[in-house]
Amino acid sequence: MHSIDDIHRASAAWVWFPRDSEQEKRHLQLVRYPARFGGGVRGSQVDSTADAAAVLDHAIERTRSWGETQLTFWTNASDRPDLEDELRRRGAEHIDTVAVLARPIEVSPIEVSPIDVSPIEVSPIEVPSAVTAEVVRNLDQVREVDSVNVPVWKQDPLDEEGLRTELAELTAELTSGRGARVLGRLDGKPVSTGGCTIVDGFVRLWGAATLEGARGRGAYRAVLAERLRIGAELGATTALVKGRIATSAPILARAGFAHYGDERGYRLAV
Repeated sequence: MHSIDDIHRASAAWVWFPRDSEQEKRHLQLVRYPARFGGGVRGSQVDSTADAAAVLDHAIERTRSWGETQLTFWTNASDRPDLEDELRRRGAEHIDTVAVLARPIEVSPIEVSPIDVSPIEVSPIEVPSAVTAEVVRNLDQVREVDSVNVPVWKQDPLDEEGLRTELAELTAELTSGRGARVLGRLDGKPVSTGGCTIVDGFVRLWGAATLEGARGRGAYRAVLAERLRIGAELGATTALVKGRIATSAPILARAGFAHYGDERGYRLAV
């Protein structure tokens, strides 16, 4: 497994650029989200010689220049300078906290090609028999993933072109060995999903979502176990995830993940 310093660095380097987003990295990383994901600007990864007030002023100015009215910032222990006190001073709302969690992956000596999803031994996670998990490979599965994501994340559904673009991206990730998307079913119905990406020996676990009526019945665990297996297959030695304190973090702790600090989200109307 990677060292604690490696885990902290990997957590700090993790940022998502949605398709059709815009981004700028000066003083900090800013990403303008497309309307499908609610718009607004996300900030993170502060690395500046300016003081906290100046960095935040820059983020606000850039958010306004993009025509957006909402800035969401996620803290990290590696931020220089730390913006948290300045955000609070300006009335930013604390909207969420995620725990940075990691655990080793036990890799099987079996060698397989990236697109082959053959069994690989990892630490077992108990999954009820009514729940299954599968790698997303076709358009129908992408449509089912969207049927979970839309109500959970309160985002707009993909149109047919968007579904096909999503499938092309997922297929390219799987074929190249960079990652995969998993779909979980309860009694055969799609209820949960999550993705994984391989970066520097880590498997990043992201985008986990479970329909409200299916929660607490093992679907999240099934999707988690499948992503760990895929991570092992694709050569990762450490699983890294940012789990919400109120939902997934307790499940992840029971699945053998250790806690390496928290990141807090703040929202500021600009």
